[in-house]
Amino acid sequence: MKWTRKRVNNLFFFLGVATVVVMLFTFDVSFVELWDNLCRAGYWLIPILGIWIVVYGINALAWQSIINGVGAKGQVSFWRIYRLTITGYALNYATPVGGLGGEPYRIMELSKNIEKKTATSSVILYAMMHMFAHICFWFSSIFIYLILAFMGDLPLNTATGTLLTMITVLFLLAFYLFSKGYRNGLVVKTIRWIGKIPGLKGWSRRFLERHSASLAKIDSQIAALHQQDKRAFYSSLSLEFLSRYVQSLEVMFMLLLFGVDSGGGTMGLLLTFLHSVLIMAFTTFMANLIGFLPMQLGVQEGGFVISIAALGLSAALGIFVSIICRVREIVWIVIGLLLMKRE
Repeated sequence: MKWTRKRVNNLFFFLGVATVVVMLFTFDVSFVELWDNLCRAGYWLIPILGIWIVVYGINALAWQSIINGVGAKGQVSFWRIYRLTITGYALNYATPVGGLGGEPYRIMELSKNIEKKTATSSVILYAMMHMFAHICFWFSSIFIYLILAFMGDLPLNTATGTLLTMITVLFLLAFYLFSKGYRNGLVVKTIRWIGKIPGLKGWSRRFLERHSASLAKIDSQIAALHQQDKRAFYSSLSLEFLSRYVQSLEVMFMLLLFGVDSGGGTMGLLLTFLHSVLIMAFTTFMANLIGFLPMQLGVQEGGFVISIAALGLSAALGIFVSIICRVREIVWIVIGLLLMKRE
C-alpha cells in the first residue's frame, strides 16, 4: 500500500482521536469529580484555555524565525505556521516516544510550501530550540528558587543545595551538548548513534548511504543558522524562553482561584507568579525525563502534586491543577485535530 500524504494525515488524525478517547476513560477521578472540578474552575477556564492562544502564537513566531533563517523567508504565512504549530503539539501530546508524532507531520505539511530539505531542517532546528529553551527555563528556575530562599520564602538546606548543584551540573552538560549540535549539526551523528542499537545497525548504514547528501545539507543548514544568522537564532530562542513564562500564568490562575496570592498586592502576585514558574519548571522537567508515555500519563499529575506540596500548599490543590491542565490538553488536542482536517 502506497503511503500518500492523505493516508498519513488520516493515520495521525485517528491516532489523536484514539488518544483523546483513552484519556477521557482513564482519568484518575470519576466523571462526577471531574465535573465538580470543572465547575469549581468556572470562568477561570477561559483564561486557562485562552493563554495557550498566546503561548502557541509565541511558539509559531519562534518557528517562523527559524524558517526565515534557513532561507525560506516569506514563503510560508504566519497563520499556516500557527496552525501547524498547534497541530504538531497536539500530535506530540498524543504520541509516545518523547512526542515524536508532530515533527514528521510538520515536515510533511511544510514540504507543500518549501523544499523538503529546508522543511526538515527548520523542523529539526525548531525541535532543538524548543528543548534548548526548556533547559534554559529549568536553569533559570534554579536562580529563582535561590532568590526566594534567601528572601526566606522557601527552604534551603544541605539536601536541597546538593540537589540544586547536581541539577546545575546536568544543565551545564546539556548546554555543552546543544552547543556542539548547533555548531556541527547532529542529524548524521544521530543516525549513526541509532545504528548502535541492536538490530538497527543495517538500517542505519543503508539510510546513511541512500541519503548522505541530503543529511549533510540538513546538518549544514543547522550549523549555518547558529553561525551566520545569529539574529534568527537568538530571536527564536528568546521567544521560546518567553513562552515558558507565559505558560506559567496557567498555574498562577489556578492558584489565584484557590485564594493563594501570597498576601495579595503587587508583591503577593509577583511571588505567586514565581511560585507558578517553579511548579511549571519541576513538572515539565519530570515529564520530559519520562517522555515515552503519551501525554506523560501519571508523570505530569505526580509532578504537579509533588511541586505544589513542596511549596507548602495543599496536595488537593495539586490534584486540581493536574486535572484542569489535563482537560486543557484534551481541548487543545481536539482543536489541533480539527485544524489538521482543514489542511
